Amino acid sequence: MTESPAPTRRTPQEPVALLLSGLLGAPVDDEELAHAFASRDEGAEKQEAEAQEPEEAAPGVPRSSALDELDAAIEALLVVADRPLDLLTIASAVDRPVAVVRQAVERLRADYDGHSGGRRRGFELRELAVGYRLYARPAHDTTVRHLLEIETAGRLSQAALETLAVVAYRQPVTRGQIAAIRAVSVDSVLKTLVTRGLVAEVGRSEETGAVLYGTTDDLLVALGIRSLAELPPLAPLLEGVEGAYADAR
Repeated sequence: MTESPAPTRRTPQEPVALLLSGLLGAPVDDEELAHAFASRDEGAEKQEAEAQEPEEAAPGVPRSSALDELDAAIEALLVVADRPLDLLTIASAVDRPVAVVRQAVERLRADYDGHSGGRRRGFELRELAVGYRLYARPAHDTTVRHLLEIETAGRLSQAALETLAVVAYRQPVTRGQIAAIRAVSVDSVLKTLVTRGLVAEVGRSEETGAVLYGTTDDLLVALGIRSLAELPPLAPLLEGVEGAYADAR
């Protein structure tokens, strides 16, 4: 009589396979089924833990940060833009939510100001009424002014600057009112300012029907301010200006 071989313990299988095996007639003990369920649960927990752990960078390859990449992309947009960029425009360009872009912009501002452990930059990120733009810091005005003195092409004349100041402080204002304050003709100068996009027609006077002029957002951008309320107060030395302004009405 031949002796039957000793039964070997099977390798624990998936619980579903064990149950099917029992239904088909193969013997399945409770200990083996419990062990299979425990093994499955341990494996699931291990996979979940591994999924939550960040991947290690390969040796010699710097670990990339999604936030750093986003900040760099927004920084590139601010550098090449020739106008202020609002949050919605930036968010559309980088394909990220506005809330995420707002946080990135604040990180850049803190970095430029030296609040992130680095050095304070020579430029700053300002929030204007129409968006964000990079500007040189006021501390470097003298150096920047020297550069502007070298590159004089395209600069406004003294007459244009004076006319622009009258419009900025007195708007809406007519051509006649500007001429009365400056005591000279302002036709050509005003035309230059309109061409430059710093001044525009904003309506007509109800009393005389004359064209009213006011400044544009481009002036705010050029001055680096949010609104005209941030303009410095008029000097007290401008005596007689009020009378000339009233006479021109």
